[in-house]
Amino acid sequence: MIVGVLKEARPGESRVAATPATVQQIRTLGYDVVVDSGAGVAAGFTDSAYESAGATVGDAAAADVVLAVNAPAPAQLDGVRPEATVIALFAPAFDPAMVEDLGRRPFTALSMDAVPRISRAQSMDVLSSMANIAGYRAVIEAAHEFGRFFTGQVTAAGKVPPAKVLVAGAGVAGLAAIGASGSLGAIVRATDPRPEVADQVRSLGGEYLSIESPEVEVSKTGYAKEMGDDYKAREVELYAAQCREVDIVITTALIPGRPAPTLITAEMVASMKPGSVIVDMAAANGGNVEGTVKGEKVVTENGVTIIGYTDLAGRLPAQASQLYGTNLVNLLKLMTPGKDGSLVLDWDDPVQRSITVVRAGESAWPPPPVQVSAAPAPAVVAPAQATPKKAPATAKQRFGGVALGALALFLAAAFAPAALLPHVTVFVLAIVIGYYVIGHVHHALHTPLMSVTNAISGIIVVGALLQIGHTSMTVTVLSSVAILLASINIFGGFAVTRRMLAMFNRS
Repeated sequence: MIVGVLKEARPGESRVAATPATVQQIRTLGYDVVVDSGAGVAAGFTDSAYESAGATVGDAAAADVVLAVNAPAPAQLDGVRPEATVIALFAPAFDPAMVEDLGRRPFTALSMDAVPRISRAQSMDVLSSMANIAGYRAVIEAAHEFGRFFTGQVTAAGKVPPAKVLVAGAGVAGLAAIGASGSLGAIVRATDPRPEVADQVRSLGGEYLSIESPEVEVSKTGYAKEMGDDYKAREVELYAAQCREVDIVITTALIPGRPAPTLITAEMVASMKPGSVIVDMAAANGGNVEGTVKGEKVVTENGVTIIGYTDLAGRLPAQASQLYGTNLVNLLKLMTPGKDGSLVLDWDDPVQRSITVVRAGESAWPPPPVQVSAAPAPAVVAPAQATPKKAPATAKQRFGGVALGALALFLAAAFAPAALLPHVTVFVLAIVIGYYVIGHVHHALHTPLMSVTNAISGIIVVGALLQIGHTSMTVTVLSSVAILLASINIFGGFAVTRRMLAMFNRS
């Protein structure tokens, strides 16, 4: 079979469905690849680069498997031959007219934006890969419009405070925005109705702003759900307070299959400081901000810039094309089990069934629901085994043990040479003091404490070396054992210390 890579027909689209690197991967599956002339120019990939990767330049629409980023134009779809397979971002959940048009055509259409969010489909999840790029680019656009430092600085000319960034929604795009903002030195805050993302926000250096409401619960699908009136009322209070304080707001809130919810009202925008920036990443689905203009940048009367760009991922075309192309390669691997260049649509596979919009000219949309659960599985608690408990020692037993130890020490002192008594006294006191000192050291300091004990072990080695030439065989043996054990402690201590220090090495 032949895989064709279309030149994007949508104005301003800079991405391409395959890069020279992914073309080589497609060819290892047994396919031949044909690329439209100039398909990758906007992303920085020339026709000669594709030819060097093993592709040919020609009519991609006439191939057996046609790859595209966005839905092809009607003229391109007219050129697709019957029984072919077209793979693109058709957005069937938001474009019923497109679904109806595809249903009248005698080929199979697969939509990459319909990949279910399950573990085995992560490598094909285009929405996540594009959202990751878009979240990063949203921060870059905000920084460009903001025109000031993100990080705080103290200089001889004065102090510059850090920028404050609020990220609404901590999904893939939101987490990417949090990471990028934090890397630039900003103070980052984030909100999300899913409490399980709090640790993810904190791990990226952000502050999670929770909204206390009875409606808050762990998501079972991985997506945020639409909340009730109580939560929304508390949410409005939080956003109103934050908008008066922060410099930059990045909104990412989306509800699958529905228009984007409004989070930032016109009154909140009016309360923001002049020069503040809002990036509405949900602009394509209606926007999270009142006043957002899809695909454009507007400036309000009070000097707040609202960015509604819908091509954030496309503003990094080379990386976006590579990630999208890799998602397509992973899908082709799934649909080419024999690696023989033959595409097989497995109707029983929930991933392939979910992305099928049209199958051989027959509408297959909407697909049956896929059971998705992002909630942590309940811990399986094994039935407790009835084990006999050891009875605690009585006061009489404890007193007897102490008395027995004191008697043994007294007998050893009575029959030992007089020169040994001071050493025994020091040894016993060292045990008592060491027990109480080491026992009260916090566990976080155990590794550095081990490094300090290397000095004590070194003293033992020096003392043992002085005694190893003694005429008594007993003294020589004990000295040898002391050198061996102390050396093990020294080398082990240094190995542990080296490993600990390597954890803080930024190489």
